[in-house]
Amino acid sequence: MSESAGAPGPVAEIRGLRVEIDGRALVDGVDLTARPGRVTALVGASGSGKTTTGLALLGEYPAGARVTGDVRVAEGLVGYVPQHPASVLNPARRVGALLHDIARHRVRSLPRRARGAAARERVLAALASAQLPDGRSVLTRYPHQLSGGQQQRVVLAQALLLGARVVVADEPTTGQDALTKRRIVAELAAVARQGIAVVLLSHDLPVVRELADEVLVMREGRVIESGAVEDVWAAPGHLWTRELLHGEEKTAPAPVRVPSGAPLLAAEGVTARHRGTGDLLRGASLTVRAGECLAVVGRSGSGKTTLARCLAGLHSTYDGVVSLDGTPLPRSLRRRNRSQLAAVQYAFQDARAAFDEYRPVLDQVARTAVRLRGVTPRAAEEEARTVLARVGLGEEHARRRPGRLSGGELQRAALARALLARPRVLICDEITSGLDTVTRRGILRLLTELTHEPDGPALVLITHDLDTAALATRIAVLDDGEIVEQGETARVLAAPCHAFTRALTAAGRS
Repeated sequence: MSESAGAPGPVAEIRGLRVEIDGRALVDGVDLTARPGRVTALVGASGSGKTTTGLALLGEYPAGARVTGDVRVAEGLVGYVPQHPASVLNPARRVGALLHDIARHRVRSLPRRARGAAARERVLAALASAQLPDGRSVLTRYPHQLSGGQQQRVVLAQALLLGARVVVADEPTTGQDALTKRRIVAELAAVARQGIAVVLLSHDLPVVRELADEVLVMREGRVIESGAVEDVWAAPGHLWTRELLHGEEKTAPAPVRVPSGAPLLAAEGVTARHRGTGDLLRGASLTVRAGECLAVVGRSGSGKTTLARCLAGLHSTYDGVVSLDGTPLPRSLRRRNRSQLAAVQYAFQDARAAFDEYRPVLDQVARTAVRLRGVTPRAAEEEARTVLARVGLGEEHARRRPGRLSGGELQRAALARALLARPRVLICDEITSGLDTVTRRGILRLLTELTHEPDGPALVLITHDLDTAALATRIAVLDDGEIVEQGETARVLAAPCHAFTRALTAAGRS
């Protein structure tokens, strides 16, 4: 997308923005211009100030913040697609009711008898534009009955229905498989072609490079470099920018240890559903051995998270058996004993929803060792500090409440909390999706190290990212609720047998 000499003026501007809490600047001196039909991307490490800057366009700031600078938005709505979409979806209302409320407001000028049909048409069109073509089935579900990627696309449909002149998209491709990611990129490009300004907050550098016109690189609340995407990629001027772009290179798979012996965790014929819906998972069977890393890949909504939640005891409405050391596990988390709870731990994709917003992160991480291992509070706190530091969160971050951490920082805290249980199986649901390339490399290195430690956990990686999956010993591919292919990683990625796996790997290479 190129801007002509007679390009229209900006629809939103930020000048000299400083947002400060307790004397600490979340953003400091940020300037941003959003123009019709243009995509402006903000990139940088987790916690660098991207989301705080994006929310300023909506007039939203953290509680207790001292704000200076100037934010101007032209007449019209600003749509927001958050990194954690569940936070803006009413859990007590079906998706159809949420969207129809917006659509009815947009068609209120039509004759009364025509409004219902026009509203329904708009809703289905918005869902299709947001890459949810099977909109009718989605409309009957509650938000918790959707995958994270589906929730994200419902929120994008809300923004499209609102007719916003500016759309702030916060990590819109987070948690999306390669096929869906390409469609989301195409949709955001189509949104921009309609004359809407798009402000993209993203760790996904290939998406930024493909989609954005201008990029702002942020670090510790400041814009350290900005310019046309082609210019910044060709000749980055700042050392941190060079390090960030260097991290875009694919991570080389570590040598994997092929474990032997009996399965540690096994699922046999797992068929899962939500109340009032059809099967989300059909006849899924897989095994994980001690010291092994199994990657579960597939599209958003294919059943990956449902399978993971069945393994962890978080989704109890299923048929089939999940067993540990050959002994069936209770389906519900509430019925598992302390040893079983510690043995199988789950790091959530939406980490924010998994933390108590009123207690410091350090206390919540340490509590895991107290509750599941009987460690004294003082010893648990020291262990929590060590593990938090290992995932890149120092004392300053550990002492904060969850609301003062970014989504990526909370994902790392969730990983640390799971590790405090010293699990035998660690299930990680898209835990690198909210991380910048530099931090992502570090977390993947840590996970690889864990599997090679003598008492390290077996890993189940729920991921849309084939580069992450390449670190695994084996891969299981899910499509439409069924495991369509599984086998050793090198074989599946190099010579996939199933048509869907071939499409997924081809999209990942493009």
